[in-house]
Amino acid sequence: MTSPLTYLKHVREEFTHIVWPTTRTAVAHTLVVIGIAVAIALLVGLFDYLFGSVVKSIVG
Repeated sequence: MTSPLTYLKHVREEFTHIVWPTTRTAVAHTLVVIGIAVAIALLVGLFDYLFGSVVKSIVG
């Protein structure tokens, strides 16, 4: 088992290997994720409305 300081030293070394995205790439990916989330929310809302209408017409 290694000491906590040795572990943190290795973690710091690994951080130098990370390739961070550019600001433009990060913003583009964020917008894609937000767009997909909105599309799924609209789709689920549409299904909820349709199924609710069907149940309402059957029940009452």
